[in-house]
Amino acid sequence: MAFEQIRPQKGSEIVMGQIKRQIESGTYAPGSKLPTVIELAALFQVGRSTIREALSGLKAMGWVDIRHGGGTFVSNPLPAEGASLFDQGESLQEVQEVRRFIEAGCASLAASRRTAEDVAALRDILRRMEQALDNEEESEGADIRFHLEIAKASHNSLMIGMMESLTERLQVSMKASRRLWFFAERASAEKLLQEHRDIVDAIEAGDEKLAAERISQHILKVDQVAQKLAKNNAGASSSSEPSL
Repeated sequence: MAFEQIRPQKGSEIVMGQIKRQIESGTYAPGSKLPTVIELAALFQVGRSTIREALSGLKAMGWVDIRHGGGTFVSNPLPAEGASLFDQGESLQEVQEVRRFIEAGCASLAASRRTAEDVAALRDILRRMEQALDNEEESEGADIRFHLEIAKASHNSLMIGMMESLTERLQVSMKASRRLWFFAERASAEKLLQEHRDIVDAIEAGDEKLAAERISQHILKVDQVAQKLAKNNAGASSSSEPSL
């Protein structure tokens, strides 16, 4: 007889699953504010770092919005039933796989074919990203433009066409990617901006291999974290009921 391996859950995964079920059950309605980190730590009898990690995971999955200095709020609207990228791991994985191959190719070609105007356009988007560090919506928009601009710098009409045809899916994918990146890195928007700068530096330097590697590794990392979160989420859903 074959047995399924039992993976011990981290405290943050248990907390994440319990809060998620409270939201799904309507205990915390869309747009409502969750208890503070201190209050949740006391309710769950765990450290604040455990609560922060759980909330970070919920944000990455689209269930909560963490506002700097303002607390944590339930997302409004909630992820659509059956439409969450984390409930459709194959969908996210497929989009990420397509992105990795197309964008690595775009970055490589851009490094060999970029013009001064192309580099200037990418640097301009980086400046816009820097100006929008505290504005999530503007940052996401600039992020999408950044990746499309790299495709344009490839000067390959088919590459550009493929990226443009994926624009709608890219908007969903990149929004999820940003949340996942922050969750994986436990880092700030400034570090994400630096990662984009590094990609542009490789393109401007004409280093085809490095440009492709940097953009591919970024996308691959996001995909790996997505799969890990999906597994954690599935395991957390089977944990005991919350005591909030």
